[in-house]
Amino acid sequence: MAKPVVTITYCIGCNWMLRASWMAQEILSTFQEQLGGVTLVPGEIGGTFEVTVDGAVLWERKRDGGFPDAKELKARLRDVISPEQDLGHIDR
Repeated sequence: MAKPVVTITYCIGCNWMLRASWMAQEILSTFQEQLGGVTLVPGEIGGTFEVTVDGAVLWERKRDGGFPDAKELKARLRDVISPEQDLGHIDR
C-alpha cells in the first residue's frame, strides 16, 4: 500500500516558501516512516497557503484563519494518517 503524500502549496508573491519548507521539515521529522513524501508547490499569487494529504485539505490559510502552528498541523495530520500515534509533548 502506498504511503500518503503531503503537499504544501504556497504563494510565491508573498514569499512564503521558507514557511512552507519549515512546515515540511516539521512534518518529516515527526512522520518520516509514515509518509511517502512532502511536496512543495509554488502557488499562484493571492495568499495561497494550503496543506493537503493525498488531496484532502488539512489546512487552508483563508478558510482556517491564518497559518497553522506546527502542533496543530501535526495533530491534524496524525489524525488522518496514524490516529493511534502518540505525539509526545504535543498531546499533553
